[in-house]
Amino acid sequence: MTVPPAPAPLLIACALGIEHLALRLGDRSGAGGPVTVLRTGMGPRAAGRAVARVLAEPTLAGAAVLATGFCAGLAPGMHPGDLVVAEETGEPGDGTPCVGTGLLVRELLRAAPGRTVHTGPVTGSDHVVRGQERADLLATGAIAVDMESAATLRSAVRAGERPVAAVRVVVDAPEHELVRIGTVRGGISAFRVLRSVLPAFFEWHRNVLLPRR
Repeated sequence: MTVPPAPAPLLIACALGIEHLALRLGDRSGAGGPVTVLRTGMGPRAAGRAVARVLAEPTLAGAAVLATGFCAGLAPGMHPGDLVVAEETGEPGDGTPCVGTGLLVRELLRAAPGRTVHTGPVTGSDHVVRGQERADLLATGAIAVDMESAATLRSAVRAGERPVAAVRVVVDAPEHELVRIGTVRGGISAFRVLRSVLPAFFEWHRNVLLPRR
């Protein structure tokens, strides 16, 4: 009797304790295989190093990687609690392409009905972006910015071929800039949305691992 291979694991990477808590509180009943939620620490250097370290572990060989957490929306009309699905992460012309974005959009709309989902490039920064810098990044074609997604996915693909994606929740936007996450309505909304969308991540993981015909 042939024993089917074990499903490849899923690594979900986030930076902040509040993001990690939201993911821990999400519904894990739909996981299609082993799931590791990694808190990388804040910033691109911490994220890249943490992801490289855990992907070197034999138990995470071939793991799909999804970067998530909060982000700053760049486009006018974005609101806290909106979702962003990255088509690629990183600098224009030197980004990491993401896999299964259409599937993610469908599943996020199912997991968080009534929420707006934006798709497009997500750029990286090593600091919190404000004011004119936000407008400058929008002019490059990016729709959102965060400090870890680009480094997370770059580190993941350097460690070996694998499906990668990034989903972010807008915590501030041009008309809704926040001072501190978690102390205002926008931060609370983003926390609740991130907690609710874990099933969409599992559905993405299950489907990107299906054999291609």
